[in-house]
Amino acid sequence: MGVLAATVAAAVTAVGVVSCGPRTPGPVTPPASSQQAGPQPTADVSPAGDIPDNQAFITYTASDYSFTLKVPEGWAKTDVADGVTFTDKFNAITVTSRPTVMAPTVDSVRRDLPGILKATPGYQPGAVTEVNRVGGQAILITYGADSPPNPVTGKVIKQSVERYEFYRSGHQATVTLAAPVGADNVDPWHIVTDSFTWMK
Repeated sequence: MGVLAATVAAAVTAVGVVSCGPRTPGPVTPPASSQQAGPQPTADVSPAGDIPDNQAFITYTASDYSFTLKVPEGWAKTDVADGVTFTDKFNAITVTSRPTVMAPTVDSVRRDLPGILKATPGYQPGAVTEVNRVGGQAILITYGADSPPNPVTGKVIKQSVERYEFYRSGHQATVTLAAPVGADNVDPWHIVTDSFTWMK
């Protein structure tokens, strides 16, 4: 074999080794379904506050057996003065009761609003109306408020509050519902308030 032929053969062999050898893989792109479109919000960053449509409810009975009502199953229960609070993230249901001589009226509750304002951080006035529920007539107070600080992050959000005052035979029960502003909890709140039933 001549010098030229040997040189050509060596070149061809080298090309074959390069083209047939293992290739270095390029960057792998995950499937579109697994790619994140950006930072994913957490409950603390953007709490929607909507209660799921499939939320189950259980019956709560007052400690003096004066009334019952339904509350969402699985929510944390905490004892408070004259009652209890059920919470889930920034949603809350507080149920209290006390003896009283007079039934609340729209006018009497309006006179009590300064006391609610003083006890409510971030209070924003709403309305006072008389409403009918399955368990009877009630006075409804709506207003805005700041939520209690998140125990981990200290975050506070704006809440919409509905406070129902029921009365019967010298006994007043108050059901206060709070949720993040913009949360769509109309149906769950109706389940709770329409389930209120006096037992004595």
